[in-house]
Amino acid sequence: MSRTKVIPIPVLGRHAVNAHLLLGRHPVLVDAGTPGSAGRILDAVARNGVDPADLRLIVITHGHLDHFGSAAELRRLTGAPVAGHVADLGQYRTGRVREPYLPTGRMGRLMARNRKLHVTVDPFEPEVLLDGELALHGFGVDARIMPTPGHTAGSVSVLTDDGDLVAGDLIANSFMGLVPGRPANPPFHDDPRRNLTSLRAMLALGPARLHVGHGVPLDPERVRDWATREERRLDRAAAAGRLRVRSAEPEPGRGPADGPARTA
Repeated sequence: MSRTKVIPIPVLGRHAVNAHLLLGRHPVLVDAGTPGSAGRILDAVARNGVDPADLRLIVITHGHLDHFGSAAELRRLTGAPVAGHVADLGQYRTGRVREPYLPTGRMGRLMARNRKLHVTVDPFEPEVLLDGELALHGFGVDARIMPTPGHTAGSVSVLTDDGDLVAGDLIANSFMGLVPGRPANPPFHDDPRRNLTSLRAMLALGPARLHVGHGVPLDPERVRDWATREERRLDRAAAAGRLRVRSAEPEPGRGPADGPARTA
Protein backbone atom coordinates (compact mmCIF):
# COMPACT_ATOMS: atom_id res chain seq x y z
CA MET A 1 0.00 0.00 0.00
CA SER A 2 1.37 3.41 -0.96
CA ARG A 3 0.71 6.44 1.19
CA THR A 4 -1.89 8.85 -0.11
CA LYS A 5 -0.87 12.49 0.30
CA VAL A 6 -3.61 15.10 0.71
CA ILE A 7 -2.72 18.54 -0.68
CA PRO A 8 -5.08 21.50 -0.18
CA ILE A 9 -5.71 23.67 -3.22
CA PRO A 10 -6.85 27.19 -2.31
CA VAL A 11 -9.72 28.25 -4.55
CA LEU A 12 -10.76 31.44 -2.74
CA GLY A 13 -8.41 33.26 -0.38
CA ARG A 14 -5.82 31.28 1.57
CA HIS A 15 -8.30 28.86 3.14
CA ALA A 16 -11.79 30.25 2.55
CA VAL A 17 -12.64 27.67 -0.14
CA ASN A 18 -10.50 24.59 -0.77
CA ALA A 19 -10.31 21.76 -3.24
CA HIS A 20 -7.94 18.86 -2.47
CA LEU A 21 -5.48 16.87 -4.54
CA LEU A 22 -4.90 13.24 -3.55
CA LEU A 23 -1.54 11.84 -4.61
CA GLY A 24 -1.09 8.09 -4.64
CA ARG A 25 -0.18 5.82 -7.53
CA HIS A 26 -2.26 8.22 -9.63
CA PRO A 27 -3.74 11.64 -8.79
CA VAL A 28 -7.38 12.28 -7.88
CA LEU A 29 -9.00 15.70 -7.39
CA VAL A 30 -11.66 16.27 -4.73
CA ASP A 31 -14.02 19.15 -5.53
CA ALA A 32 -14.11 21.58 -8.42
CA GLY A 33 -14.21 25.00 -6.79
CA THR A 34 -16.28 28.05 -7.59
CA PRO A 35 -17.44 28.99 -11.10
CA GLY A 36 -14.48 30.18 -13.15
CA SER A 37 -11.81 28.65 -10.91
CA ALA A 38 -10.70 25.80 -13.20
CA GLY A 39 -7.52 27.60 -14.29
CA ARG A 40 -6.46 28.32 -10.72
CA ILE A 41 -7.08 24.73 -9.69
CA LEU A 42 -5.15 23.27 -12.63
CA ASP A 43 -2.26 25.67 -12.04
CA ALA A 44 -2.05 24.39 -8.46
CA VAL A 45 -2.23 20.78 -9.66
CA ALA A 46 0.68 21.44 -12.03
CA ARG A 47 2.72 23.18 -9.31
CA ASN A 48 2.51 19.96 -7.34
CA GLY A 49 4.14 18.03 -10.16
CA VAL A 50 0.99 16.59 -11.70
CA ASP A 51 0.07 16.87 -15.36
CA PRO A 52 -3.67 17.75 -15.24
CA ALA A 53 -4.20 15.25 -18.07
CA ASP A 54 -3.10 12.51 -15.63
CA LEU A 55 -5.98 13.09 -13.21
CA ARG A 56 -7.88 9.81 -12.89
CA LEU A 57 -11.04 11.12 -11.21
CA ILE A 58 -12.74 14.31 -10.00
CA VAL A 59 -14.86 13.68 -6.89
CA ILE A 60 -17.56 16.25 -6.09
CA THR A 61 -18.42 16.23 -2.39
CA HIS A 62 -21.83 17.90 -2.77
CA GLY A 63 -24.12 20.09 -4.82
CA HIS A 64 -23.12 23.61 -3.80
CA LEU A 65 -21.57 26.05 -6.27
CA ASP A 66 -18.28 26.45 -4.39
CA HIS A 67 -17.68 22.71 -4.81
CA PHE A 68 -19.06 21.88 -8.27
CA GLY A 69 -18.90 25.30 -9.93
CA SER A 70 -16.07 24.40 -12.34
CA ALA A 71 -16.72 20.66 -12.65
CA ALA A 72 -17.84 20.77 -16.29
CA GLU A 73 -14.84 22.88 -17.32
CA LEU A 74 -12.36 20.73 -15.40
CA ARG A 75 -13.73 17.62 -17.07
CA ARG A 76 -13.35 19.24 -20.51
CA LEU A 77 -9.80 20.38 -19.79
CA THR A 78 -8.52 17.16 -18.17
CA GLY A 79 -10.66 14.39 -19.61
CA ALA A 80 -11.07 12.96 -16.10
CA PRO A 81 -14.43 11.42 -15.23
CA VAL A 82 -16.50 13.04 -12.49
CA ALA A 83 -18.00 11.24 -9.50
CA GLY A 84 -21.09 12.59 -7.74
CA HIS A 85 -23.85 11.21 -5.56
CA VAL A 86 -27.24 10.38 -7.02
CA ALA A 87 -29.07 12.44 -4.36
CA ASP A 88 -27.46 15.66 -5.68
CA LEU A 89 -27.87 14.69 -9.32
CA GLY A 90 -30.50 17.37 -9.91
CA GLN A 91 -27.99 20.10 -9.04
CA TYR A 92 -25.35 18.64 -11.33
CA ARG A 93 -27.71 18.16 -14.27
CA THR A 94 -29.10 21.69 -14.09
CA GLY A 95 -26.10 23.65 -12.81
CA ARG A 96 -28.28 25.10 -10.06
CA VAL A 97 -28.33 24.64 -6.30
CA ARG A 98 -31.45 23.78 -4.38
CA GLU A 99 -32.98 26.92 -2.93
CA PRO A 100 -33.58 28.52 -0.57
CA TYR A 101 -30.30 28.04 1.25
CA LEU A 102 -30.82 27.08 4.89
CA PRO A 103 -28.35 29.14 6.96
CA THR A 104 -26.73 27.71 10.07
CA GLY A 105 -26.15 31.16 11.58
CA ARG A 106 -25.44 34.81 10.89
CA MET A 107 -22.70 34.10 8.37
CA GLY A 108 -25.07 31.96 6.33
CA ARG A 109 -27.85 34.54 6.44
CA LEU A 110 -25.42 37.16 5.12
CA MET A 111 -23.97 34.91 2.43
CA ALA A 112 -27.40 33.81 1.21
CA ARG A 113 -27.86 37.35 -0.14
CA ASN A 114 -24.78 37.05 -2.35
CA ARG A 115 -25.85 36.90 -6.00
CA LYS A 116 -22.84 34.72 -6.83
CA LEU A 117 -24.43 31.88 -4.85
CA HIS A 118 -27.54 31.94 -7.04
CA VAL A 119 -26.08 31.72 -10.53
CA THR A 120 -26.43 28.84 -12.98
CA VAL A 121 -23.21 27.11 -14.08
CA ASP A 122 -22.42 24.61 -16.82
CA PRO A 123 -24.17 21.34 -15.95
CA PHE A 124 -22.57 17.93 -16.12
CA GLU A 125 -23.50 14.28 -15.89
CA PRO A 126 -21.34 12.31 -13.44
CA GLU A 127 -19.77 9.31 -15.15
CA VAL A 128 -19.34 7.69 -11.73
CA LEU A 129 -22.73 7.84 -10.03
CA LEU A 130 -22.47 7.19 -6.31
CA ASP A 131 -25.11 5.48 -4.19
CA GLY A 132 -23.01 4.03 -1.38
CA GLU A 133 -19.35 3.52 -0.61
CA LEU A 134 -16.85 3.30 -3.46
CA ALA A 135 -13.26 2.11 -3.19
CA LEU A 136 -10.83 4.30 -5.13
CA HIS A 137 -7.97 1.82 -5.43
CA GLY A 138 -8.78 1.36 -9.10
CA PHE A 139 -8.35 5.11 -9.62
CA GLY A 140 -4.89 5.10 -8.08
CA VAL A 141 -5.41 6.12 -4.44
CA ASP A 142 -5.87 3.95 -1.35
CA ALA A 143 -9.10 5.53 -0.20
CA ARG A 144 -12.88 5.19 -0.34
CA ILE A 145 -15.75 7.54 -0.92
CA MET A 146 -18.21 7.53 1.99
CA PRO A 147 -21.77 8.94 1.88
CA THR A 148 -22.12 11.64 4.56
CA PRO A 149 -25.60 13.13 4.01
CA GLY A 150 -26.92 16.12 5.89
CA HIS A 151 -25.13 19.16 4.51
CA THR A 152 -26.92 18.13 1.33
CA ALA A 153 -28.65 14.83 0.71
CA GLY A 154 -25.85 13.77 -1.64
CA SER A 155 -22.85 14.88 0.40
CA VAL A 156 -19.86 12.53 0.44
CA SER A 157 -16.42 12.44 2.06
CA VAL A 158 -13.23 10.63 1.08
CA LEU A 159 -11.38 8.57 3.70
CA THR A 160 -7.84 7.45 2.88
CA ASP A 161 -6.39 4.22 4.22
CA ASP A 162 -3.88 6.41 6.09
CA GLY A 163 -6.67 8.08 8.08
CA ASP A 164 -7.08 11.38 6.27
CA LEU A 165 -10.73 12.38 5.91
CA VAL A 166 -11.43 14.85 3.09
CA ALA A 167 -14.73 16.01 4.49
CA GLY A 168 -16.13 18.66 2.15
CA ASP A 169 -18.61 20.69 4.22
CA LEU A 170 -19.31 18.04 6.84
CA ILE A 171 -17.52 20.44 9.20
CA ALA A 172 -15.65 23.72 8.70
CA ASN A 173 -13.35 26.18 10.41
CA SER A 174 -15.07 29.08 12.10
CA PHE A 175 -16.07 32.03 9.87
CA MET A 176 -15.27 30.31 6.57
CA GLY A 177 -11.72 29.50 7.67
CA LEU A 178 -10.89 32.89 9.18
CA VAL A 179 -10.41 31.28 12.61
CA PRO A 180 -8.03 28.40 11.81
CA GLY A 181 -8.42 25.16 13.73
CA ARG A 182 -11.71 26.06 15.41
CA PRO A 183 -14.52 23.66 14.35
CA ALA A 184 -17.80 25.21 13.25
CA ASN A 185 -20.74 24.67 10.95
CA PRO A 186 -20.37 25.80 7.35
CA PRO A 187 -22.78 28.59 6.38
CA PHE A 188 -25.57 26.20 5.32
CA HIS A 189 -26.94 22.74 6.14
CA ASP A 190 -30.00 21.10 4.59
CA ASP A 191 -30.42 18.84 7.63
CA PRO A 192 -28.20 19.74 10.61
CA ARG A 193 -29.03 16.67 12.70
CA ARG A 194 -28.44 14.28 9.82
CA ASN A 195 -25.14 16.02 9.15
CA LEU A 196 -24.13 15.61 12.79
CA THR A 197 -24.95 11.90 12.57
CA SER A 198 -22.72 11.62 9.49
CA LEU A 199 -19.93 13.53 11.22
CA ARG A 200 -20.03 11.22 14.22
CA ALA A 201 -20.03 8.17 11.96
CA MET A 202 -16.83 9.41 10.34
CA LEU A 203 -15.23 10.23 13.70
CA ALA A 204 -16.01 6.68 14.85
CA LEU A 205 -13.68 5.44 12.09
CA GLY A 206 -10.76 7.15 13.84
CA PRO A 207 -9.47 9.67 11.28
CA ALA A 208 -6.15 11.33 12.01
CA ARG A 209 -7.12 14.65 10.38
CA LEU A 210 -10.19 16.24 8.81
CA HIS A 211 -9.42 18.18 5.63
CA VAL A 212 -12.29 20.57 4.98
CA GLY A 213 -13.68 22.80 2.28
CA HIS A 214 -13.41 25.92 4.43
CA GLY A 215 -10.28 26.35 6.54
CA VAL A 216 -7.25 24.33 7.61
CA PRO A 217 -7.26 20.65 8.65
CA LEU A 218 -9.06 20.00 11.92
CA ASP A 219 -8.05 17.86 14.89
CA PRO A 220 -10.62 15.08 15.43
CA GLU A 221 -10.62 15.51 19.22
CA ARG A 222 -11.58 19.16 18.89
CA VAL A 223 -14.29 18.14 16.42
CA ARG A 224 -15.65 15.53 18.86
CA ASP A 225 -15.89 18.14 21.61
CA TRP A 226 -17.61 20.53 19.20
CA ALA A 227 -20.08 17.81 18.16
CA THR A 228 -21.18 17.33 21.77
CA ARG A 229 -21.90 21.03 22.11
CA GLU A 230 -23.59 21.12 18.71
CA GLU A 231 -26.00 18.35 19.69
CA ARG A 232 -27.14 20.38 22.70
CA ARG A 233 -27.54 23.47 20.52
CA LEU A 234 -29.65 21.59 17.99
CA ASP A 235 -31.84 20.18 20.76
CA ARG A 236 -32.51 23.70 22.04
CA ALA A 237 -33.26 24.97 18.53
CA ALA A 238 -35.67 22.10 17.88
CA ALA A 239 -37.45 22.66 21.20
CA ALA A 240 -37.91 26.33 20.28
CA GLY A 241 -39.16 25.47 16.78
CA ARG A 242 -36.15 27.10 15.11
CA LEU A 243 -34.52 24.07 13.46
CA ARG A 244 -35.10 24.22 9.69
CA VAL A 245 -34.71 21.08 7.59
CA ARG A 246 -34.90 20.62 3.82
CA SER A 247 -38.04 18.82 2.68
CA ALA A 248 -37.93 15.60 0.66
CA GLU A 249 -35.47 15.51 -2.22
CA PRO A 250 -36.77 15.61 -5.80
CA GLU A 251 -36.35 12.57 -7.96
CA PRO A 252 -32.92 12.47 -9.67
CA GLY A 253 -32.97 14.29 -12.98
CA ARG A 254 -36.04 16.41 -12.25
CA GLY A 255 -33.92 19.35 -11.15
CA PRO A 256 -33.34 21.04 -7.79
CA ALA A 257 -36.86 22.37 -7.28
CA ASP A 258 -37.05 25.25 -4.84
CA GLY A 259 -38.79 23.03 -2.37
CA PRO A 260 -39.92 24.26 1.02
CA ALA A 261 -38.05 23.76 4.24
CA ARG A 262 -39.76 22.44 7.34
CA THR A 263 -39.13 23.19 10.99
CA ALA A 264 -38.12 20.24 13.11
